[in-house]
Amino acid sequence: MSQDETGATDATGDGEQPAELPEYAERVLDVADLIPPGRVMTYGDVAEWLGDGGPRQVGRAMALYGSAVPWWRVVRADGALLPGHELRALDHYRAEGTPLREASRQADGHLPRLDMRRARWDGGGGGDSGPAGGRGEETHR
Repeated sequence: MSQDETGATDATGDGEQPAELPEYAERVLDVADLIPPGRVMTYGDVAEWLGDGGPRQVGRAMALYGSAVPWWRVVRADGALLPGHELRALDHYRAEGTPLREASRQADGHLPRLDMRRARWDGGGGGDSGPAGGRGEETHR
């Protein structure tokens, strides 16, 4: 297996993505494409949105096939940046205005985390209204 620049591996091992995506992976990538710039969904959010699988299955689909979509918008629930791709993701977050929480001096590597309360997208509206359509609660899905 080989890795592309996002760290995603391809099943063919020759640097080419497989010609046909598994149906679940295609559904995961479709959701990733829907997430507006400056917003994120967790792996678990995506699984819940699909009504199928779980965070690990979504993470696997993103790792194998996610290089063709805005991979930086599907994230860990704790807001930590994707290991090994922190700086690339951080560039995207800053360019898109994704809410971040600056790291304390004691934080490993001094890297910020996503501000999940503000950055998390519930899948509704135009993406500008905040979590759960701006109702102040997480009622996604």
